[in-house]
This record gives sequence, structure tokens and C-alpha cells, in this order.
Amino acid sequence: MALQALFLKHGLPFSMYADSHRIFRFIQGRDSIWRKHYVLTDEANTQWTQVVDDCNVKYIPALSPQAKGKVERPYRWLQDHLVRICARENIKDIRGAKRILAQEVYQYNHKRIHSTTLEIPYIRFQRALKDKKTMFRNFVIKPPFQSIRDIFCIRLNRTVDPYRRISINNVLLKANGVHIGAKVELRIYANERTGLSEIRIWHHNKLMGIQRAKTKDLKLVHF
Repeated sequence: MALQALFLKHGLPFSMYADSHRIFRFIQGRDSIWRKHYVLTDEANTQWTQVVDDCNVKYIPALSPQAKGKVERPYRWLQDHLVRICARENIKDIRGAKRILAQEVYQYNHKRIHSTTLEIPYIRFQRALKDKKTMFRNFVIKPPFQSIRDIFCIRLNRTVDPYRRISINNVLLKANGVHIGAKVELRIYANERTGLSEIRIWHHNKLMGIQRAKTKDLKLVHF
């Protein structure tokens, strides 16, 4: 959802810099004190990195404490500032805190001078766009996919059973037009507002059908 909001509003960046959280980078048993996970090869292509790959955006992991600190420093500042303002204005519910957070994010992006660049982020970004020196590109759906719901989604692989069905955690779905024993890729787009997921069935780069099910019944990836 965060990637969708960013890419559709601002376009595609050349690369993304993030820490090594399991959402971004998965290595089994990496938390052991005997293993240095930053020198190991990723053991799984996470759902997040698959979305980034489909958008042709390079993921750069922060592999040192110094690099991770660079990612987290502005968020720590925002969090500390948010708590103080909520206390000063006697904010006691999440709705009020979200309002304050939105104000702080706006101030950070549009009003305050950045400590590293010595410029207001929004003005710097707009000048880069005007001078055509930005690395952002227009968002384009990569063929053969047809919709943003094929991109910003959960991906699963399944095999069609003898009844031409597929199963997602005991939820049975029809796989019309696909022969028995075929491998299909499911691209599942969850609508948080309706509580329904759109399941798009792909086979040999062709959309074979669309079905819907309750998101809670599918028991998709949990972070």
C-alpha cells in the first residue's frame, strides 16, 4: 500500500534505500549471534521486493549501523516531536494523533530546511523535476500485466487439481480455462475498505480469470 501510494503519486524512483527488516530482506536464522546476516545472500524473494522488481526499481539494503541510522534518524525525530505535541495539546486518541502527524509531515516536507541538503525538500524536488535532473520516472505497468492490481499485490503459485480448482488456505477457487496439473500464478489484491480480495489468475503470461474472496478467509501474509 505504501509503495502504491508513492509510485502512483510521484512516479518510480531509480532505487529505494531501506533497512534489512524481514519485510524487505529474508535470511533464515539471521538473528543468531554467530551469523553476520549482512554478508549472506537472501534466501527468499520477499513480497515487497517482488513488487519493487516488477516496477524496475533497485532495492539497496542498509547493511551497516551507520546506514541504518541514516534511514531511521528522521523518523525518530518525527516520533519524538509527535509525542511532545500530542502531550502539549492534550491529544488522547489515534484520530487526533494522525492529524498531528499529517501536520508534522507537511512541515517536514514543505517548510523546514533539511539538515543535510540545507534546502526545503519539496522545493528541492520540484527544482529537480524542472531541470530534468530527477531519477523519478513515470509509472508504467510492465506487460503482460494489465492493472495496478497485478503489481501491488501478494503473489502465490498454485497447481490446478483434477477438479480444475486451486486452493488458498482451504478456500477453493475455480481455474477455468487452465488444464489439470498446470502451474498458475495468483496475484491477490486486497481491498482494505471492502474486506475483499481480488484474485487474478495468470498462466503463461495470460490472465485466465478473476475471482473474489474475503481477505480474512484467505489468511494472507502477516507482517
